[in-house]
Amino acid sequence: MRYQKPKGTMDILPGESQKWQYIEDVAQKVFNRYRFSEIRTPIFESYEVFERSSGDTSDIVSKEMYDFKDKGDRHLALRPEGTAGVVRAYVENKLYGPEHIKPYKVWYKGPMFRYERPQSGRQRQFHQIGVEAFGSDSPELDAEIISMGLEFLGQLGVKNLKVAINTLGDPESRQNYHQALVDYFTPFKDQLSDDSKIRLDKNPLRILDSKDKNDQKIVENAPSILDYLNDESQSRFEYLKSLLDDLNVNYEVDHTMVRGLDYYNHTIFEFMVTDPAFNNKEITVLAGGRYNGLVSELGGPETPGIGFGLGVERLLLLLDDNLNLTSDLDVYLVTIGQKAEQASVKILSKLRAAGFSADKDYLQRKTKAQFKTANNLNAKYTVTIGDNELENDTANVKNMATGDEHPVSLEKLADELKRIEDK
Repeated sequence: MRYQKPKGTMDILPGESQKWQYIEDVAQKVFNRYRFSEIRTPIFESYEVFERSSGDTSDIVSKEMYDFKDKGDRHLALRPEGTAGVVRAYVENKLYGPEHIKPYKVWYKGPMFRYERPQSGRQRQFHQIGVEAFGSDSPELDAEIISMGLEFLGQLGVKNLKVAINTLGDPESRQNYHQALVDYFTPFKDQLSDDSKIRLDKNPLRILDSKDKNDQKIVENAPSILDYLNDESQSRFEYLKSLLDDLNVNYEVDHTMVRGLDYYNHTIFEFMVTDPAFNNKEITVLAGGRYNGLVSELGGPETPGIGFGLGVERLLLLLDDNLNLTSDLDVYLVTIGQKAEQASVKILSKLRAAGFSADKDYLQRKTKAQFKTANNLNAKYTVTIGDNELENDTANVKNMATGDEHPVSLEKLADELKRIEDK
């Protein structure tokens, strides 16, 4: 029987995995500068964590989530996104306590799971990188989060980014907009998709995100949230825009962009890009927003929060294929004879302990084949040892780039290599 990976998953092989490590390393460096620390949460949680955070009318919960009963009859789910688990951890570990500095800033990375049709940049097991900040309602923090996202993607070399922002206002503004949407969509109820008919009663903002083409035509003339902001919400949004102007962020206001969940408020944003990797269609590479009600929804105190998430698979398609991510080898040990084979284990151990990356042939091949392998591995140096070298405490070091060769003390090999490197 021939075994294959499950549909919608992929093997990340050596060579490709270096690109993943590169993205994660850049994320860590950028986020650390903004004082975000890494958090790691389980890949499965209680089903209710996602049901409460995403809502039972969302496609994630109703159609896409992998959920199951374990042997203790507990209803669990593989995480479909990162925010809910981070918020659960924030509440369970009482990270809102006075001993913790506010805002409490964290970032995460890891696999997520959704049952949907696999396509380029979208898998059933996919990976996200995201950030969350709790405990501050400051518009300055909103601007910082947007700026950090831009810096991260800029460091990776992502080009032609479009930043779209919008506001959902405060609860009063949202409620006014909610009623305006009900009034607008009700005459079209018979024309709406079955999902949108349900959403009209439960959460009409979700209709604005409908993928149904007929729904989208109806949505085109729906009222704008910007027309229902109260003075305080309008003032806050204008202030945020001025902060982004100060940071020279080139943004557009997209009044059609919304979040359907009740706990989202004020700032929301998306970064889009048009790229040949996606047939020159505009796609979202990063999305985020402020969710001042989510912590309380999962059992914590009223706590403001904001964050963003991005898909790593989609991001990988935008990276330059010419990225120099090769991991060159410092030293390749060429052995001649059984005594050299035995001695090689200790020699390699000492080289690695001294900070060199080092390797050797394990197939007892001829000298010429070993040198060919060293060249294929882009080794900086080869160190050749045989019976004579061992007896005389010498080794022959060859610079593979220049061809220069030097006899050195085998006992002091690491020190001699460092001396050659420093020349």
